[in-house]
Amino acid sequence: MALVRPFRAVRPTKDKAALVAALPYDVMNSDEARVLAADNPYSFLHIDKAEIDLDKNTDPYSSAVYEKAAENLEKMCKNGILIQDEKPCFYIYRLTMNNHSQTGLVCCTSVDEYINGTIKKHELTRTEKEIDRIKHVSACNANTGPIFLAYRAEKAAEIIENITAKAEPVYNFACDDGVTHTVWLVDDNKTINEIADYFSSVPSLYIADGHHRNASAVKVALEKRAQNPSYTGNEEFNYYLSVIFPSCQLRIMDYNRVVKDLNGLSQKEFMARLEEKFQVTPFEGKGSFKPSKPHQFGMYTDGKWYILDTKDKFIPTNAVDALDVSVLYNNVLAPLLGIGDARTDKRIDFIGGIRGLSALEKEVDSQKAALAFSMYPTSMEELMKIADSGGLMPPKSTWFEPKLRSGLFIHSLD
Repeated sequence: MALVRPFRAVRPTKDKAALVAALPYDVMNSDEARVLAADNPYSFLHIDKAEIDLDKNTDPYSSAVYEKAAENLEKMCKNGILIQDEKPCFYIYRLTMNNHSQTGLVCCTSVDEYINGTIKKHELTRTEKEIDRIKHVSACNANTGPIFLAYRAEKAAEIIENITAKAEPVYNFACDDGVTHTVWLVDDNKTINEIADYFSSVPSLYIADGHHRNASAVKVALEKRAQNPSYTGNEEFNYYLSVIFPSCQLRIMDYNRVVKDLNGLSQKEFMARLEEKFQVTPFEGKGSFKPSKPHQFGMYTDGKWYILDTKDKFIPTNAVDALDVSVLYNNVLAPLLGIGDARTDKRIDFIGGIRGLSALEKEVDSQKAALAFSMYPTSMEELMKIADSGGLMPPKSTWFEPKLRSGLFIHSLD
């Protein structure tokens, strides 16, 4: 079963919601955050990336940053920018981008269900990133960014769709990137119980995005349990902030690759090695080449696009190895281009599909990279199948759009 729990959200007043809402902390660096929050004292980036309010030479992982985050959160609450609901509620959160909508339940999910595998992961986490969020959550004594979860569904939950059709939203605003954010509050006990009952029949939840936030929230909870050995399990720290979407509504975009050099190979040698495992065809169409099916790749190098179709005998049957990101890594990136750990190797970079394929061409044409690969997107079914099997996907396998905004919901651990 999936346990969902209402909570007393700390959230912006209606007139400040659009100003507070910010992109997740981990999709930008400190300099980008400073630009995004410039002239906006209400931006949640002052909490999520508090180094923007300190000297530019400040280490973003220093204690001063976490102390500043807590200070800024307290100040926004004291000044009435953020308020806390009087009773535990559920919230419905809809994101609309280019005529595509996804509608999720904002709630708290269970630390124990993450531990026992009801909430399933598909990626490894990096220790330094976990430590960062552990310190941030501990300093703020709150989950400040929601975990993006999914559940298997061929259609949206009727109970949630009915709420959005009948009730007035508490927030409804569009951001500069064209994404519209709409939120409904669910505060009557009857509907709250009906929603909880509905999800009690959902066997599993899947982390779509936010593995580090999820792991960190759990570790903070375990620390608090150790500090409170007589805990009952009902304390707020046993639960963490999540938004749960039906899988049928989620959209994964391509997550493309650029590589700095040919690993000492000449262009001719590299192409010859490629042809051992791929059918290589020059692209004769206009513009860029976007793959139209699994195990097909676009490659841009020396001002030209090529179509790479994987030969059948090099397509594995294992679910993880059969992922396009695995096929490319195991047949090209590692053996030909010498890419080691994709999480840390400085010779490879990753560009989300939201930026378009022209971003790949720009990297190569400017000679910042020697070649680029356009990818066919990983599917939600692939993600869930691998998570069900206990498998782990390679890094940078998925790019979800639109992005959840931080700051619209905060879960206090008290």
